[in-house]
Amino acid sequence: MSSDPSDDEALTWAGDPEPVEAPVRKTRDGAEPAVASGWKVVGKPGRVATAPADHRSGQLSSVALVTYGILAGIYLLYTIGWLIAAQSATGAPADIVGGAMFTVGLWFAVLSSALWIAATFWVTRESASVRARLIALAVGALVLIPWPFLVGAN
Repeated sequence: MSSDPSDDEALTWAGDPEPVEAPVRKTRDGAEPAVASGWKVVGKPGRVATAPADHRSGQLSSVALVTYGILAGIYLLYTIGWLIAAQSATGAPADIVGGAMFTVGLWFAVLSSALWIAATFWVTRESASVRARLIALAVGALVLIPWPFLVGAN
């Protein structure tokens, strides 16, 4: 297979500087490093570039993502349970103020799961650890259980 100079012209732009051949560095024992053609050795031999220890990638671990998914499913079920309980509630007070407060309380119960999640993510947005957010979500999963739906109270 021959290397035609016109093939390399397709990979350049008019005005690009001509490629400069880098000097070949030698290893400590004086030998040239074995590198495939087209590659060049950069840096000192024997040194490996590493990322800083305090560098955070910003990605969650798989366990955290699965836990978030499970908790989101639990909160969705809680919302459905509270919605069913709110629609079947019949014990509203007769006066207008009491009835309005009862209705508002029922709808806050339905929205409580979404409000807890939003508050947890807002309060723990600056947290250095995912653990604080997961603990807050787990506490909410225990606090927000829709007891009227589970025991069948009307």
